[in-house]
Amino acid sequence: LTAELTARRKQYEYYRDELFGGNYEEMLRKAKHNNVKLVSLHELGKFIRGKRFVRKDMKQEKGVPCIHYGDLYTYYGLSAERTKWYLDEELGSKMRFAEKNDVIIVQSGENKEEIGIGVAWLGDEKVAVHDACYIFKHNINPKYISHFLRTNIYNYQIRRYVVEGKICSISAKNIGRALIPVPPFEEQERIVAILDRFDALCN
Repeated sequence: LTAELTARRKQYEYYRDELFGGNYEEMLRKAKHNNVKLVSLHELGKFIRGKRFVRKDMKQEKGVPCIHYGDLYTYYGLSAERTKWYLDEELGSKMRFAEKNDVIIVQSGENKEEIGIGVAWLGDEKVAVHDACYIFKHNINPKYISHFLRTNIYNYQIRRYVVEGKICSISAKNIGRALIPVPPFEEQERIVAILDRFDALCN
């Protein structure tokens, strides 16, 4: 079972990259050949940094829904409609919020291979976002973006800009340099449907 799961994950990663172009150079070539628009994330949308809160502020009872940067690595997948944690109303009112269809992108992490991944927020409630994350506002399929943020094509583009140390970090400016292919909405939905099935098989 472990070997089968490992094989499935490798297959999933391979097809994920293939659906976005294969590798960076191939993405550029295919986009030109297929007349698919390539845009930088900065052109595609707007980055807003979250606001600071700490673990001791978080509770599992009801309150203001919140997402801490560490949970993007350990708890959330590609999308979410509910949060694991909440803040009390007084602190929560001072936060910065992601709204439905925004993508929350992690700004800090322990290694440069995973930094910059994101989760599409699909919940109806606004969610308070930690200051080690960016709220990305845009107008395309949010899960299309969150899948792209897991590709080697994207990581190849941003890892040169990662500031390394005990905790690695990257600025919104440098995440925004990454180019993403933006096909018609129907094609975005098709790619998301394929990758969602792979994600379900693996996770």
